[in-house]
Amino acid sequence: MEHENAYHYQTMRRAIDYIDGATQGPLALSELAAQMNMSPAHFQRLFSQWVGVSPKRYQQYLALDHAKSLLADRFTTLETADAIGLSGSGRLHDLFVRWEAMSPGDFARAGDGLTINWGWFDSPFGPALSMGTDRGICGLAFAAEFGPEIAMSDLKARWPNATYIENPAAIRDWTKAALGLSGDTALHMIGAPFQLQVWEALLRIPSGHVTTYSEIAHSIGRPKAVRAVGTAVGRNPVSLLIPCHRALRKSGALGGYHWGLPVKRALLAWESARADSAA
Repeated sequence: MEHENAYHYQTMRRAIDYIDGATQGPLALSELAAQMNMSPAHFQRLFSQWVGVSPKRYQQYLALDHAKSLLADRFTTLETADAIGLSGSGRLHDLFVRWEAMSPGDFARAGDGLTINWGWFDSPFGPALSMGTDRGICGLAFAAEFGPEIAMSDLKARWPNATYIENPAAIRDWTKAALGLSGDTALHMIGAPFQLQVWEALLRIPSGHVTTYSEIAHSIGRPKAVRAVGTAVGRNPVSLLIPCHRALRKSGALGGYHWGLPVKRALLAWESARADSAA
């Protein structure tokens, strides 16, 4: 498992937890730095490296009502996303994603005859388990909240008849492009037809924007299937690239997240801050 950025992520998690527990306004840089056992300058520099904005600005994106603000200011109507260019120029920070889906028959065989390479990689959100076939990434899980064993068993259970080989070199370039949000990557989606429809809709949500479960249901022609859409969103096997973290409830509540709500909040805050700093 790579550890290049693990220290950065753990420091960020501790800072997020401390901010979440604060009962009064924004915390001063000096107080946050002291809690992280760092000098203010070092802590500020670490934040800037990770997210591109100051800790003070970042706290605005971690506020509990940030999801509601996103829903008010950056709500994406999926039917018009392509028309106004959002899904092309803004999606995934200009990451180029080529994706291919398995046939329903292949899906029904639960991975029988499929070889899936896997490996652990470092990410801004903690250890990431990546899995891929010879066609692209088919699984990407974050293990910070529930541990590596849960992440591994969760992904393997989706395709129980596949052959799994620890071979990070085979998927390194795709994974690095995905986690670095630059370069080209490929997806090999393995799911039921309805799930694939939902996941394709998620791909149309631009980075820094959000939509609702009901909007996704409407965009795929199933307006009454909001609950089923929520289930399909939760079963998305490829975190970050297929951005299920950008789906919110109509109320602005975060809803669930398969790899833990702290990771979802961090993902939304990270993307929002980067989008604003690039504007």
